Amino acid sequence: MAYSTITKPSLHFNTLTYTGTGSSSTKTGVGFQPDLTWVKARNNTTWHYLYDAVRTAGIEKEIHSNSTAAEGASDGAAYGYLSAFASDGFSLYNGTSASQALNESGKNYVAWNWKANGAGSANTDGTISSTVSANTTAGFSIVKYTATGSNATVGHGLGAVPKMIIVKDFEDSGGSDWVVYHQSLGNGSYIRLNLTSDKSNGSTYWQDTTPTNSVFSIGTSSLVNNVGNDTIAYCFAEKAGYSKFGSYTGNGNADGTFVYTGFKPAFTIIKQSSASGQNWQITDNKRNSFNTVDKLLYANGNNAEVTSGSHPIDFLSNGFKCRGTGSGNNASGATYIYMAFAAEPLVANVGASIPATAK
Repeated sequence: MAYSTITKPSLHFNTLTYTGTGSSSTKTGVGFQPDLTWVKARNNTTWHYLYDAVRTAGIEKEIHSNSTAAEGASDGAAYGYLSAFASDGFSLYNGTSASQALNESGKNYVAWNWKANGAGSANTDGTISSTVSANTTAGFSIVKYTATGSNATVGHGLGAVPKMIIVKDFEDSGGSDWVVYHQSLGNGSYIRLNLTSDKSNGSTYWQDTTPTNSVFSIGTSSLVNNVGNDTIAYCFAEKAGYSKFGSYTGNGNADGTFVYTGFKPAFTIIKQSSASGQNWQITDNKRNSFNTVDKLLYANGNNAEVTSGSHPIDFLSNGFKCRGTGSGNNASGATYIYMAFAAEPLVANVGASIPATAK
């Protein structure tokens, strides 16, 4: 049984769907002021747009999970941008020529939102000073640091060991891949968020060193430590009953692998790590409000939403279950990594309010 002190996960992570209006507006219904907002058009082939409170919202502040492009490379002035984080959502500013990036009239969008702790503050735990916005309750922090090019450590502010870290050099005008540390891959491996490649090995990324409850290590690779460049890291620690970062092996059957998380998921990202060619599959409980969960977006692609008959999963009260035979999430013998956040915890701590039963 997964006990949790977080009795309302939607105060820390929440998904918002909306329809574009083509004019500047504020989108509400998140339930808190987000510090990381990740937006994707569902029925349009546009890029993913990520904004965070440490780099700040505004024009030319977007970065893209599907691209190596630097911050602000997609011309927010023309295509629109997220102008501010609001108390219950975020504000969108219309572009001068179109608003297709975030708010095209009649188009459907999804926004995934995480709560950290505002603009952040100085952290000197590592050999490189960082700016950290940390939500220690939910195990999420946004970390900005200036790379030195030499082996270093960086403070993350979580007070717990990160299980997943997503890093982007957002100043590299020549383009820089997104690099992911995942506990299931180990400290000698990495995988790239913007590509379909499998895991790779290399000591120049994490120095073959597991993160601690105060710092994570970076090596000399320019993707995590490009001298002089500002770099952003999204760090996630695991919280029982709220978040889970693990791996599983597919079985190739329609009665697929069951993955225990200890909660009913509200959101998952799944990626095959043992072979290349598979997308980072994103699912959530707002685009699919009941099982089967089969509406997919790809973190590494600009594709419109697809409804997949070969990669569906079910969100169950204590985990998720693969329901297809596709190699995207359930190839026989293949290894997959995942991240998941809760809709409702399975069990609350004694004395805490117990949320509605997940079904």
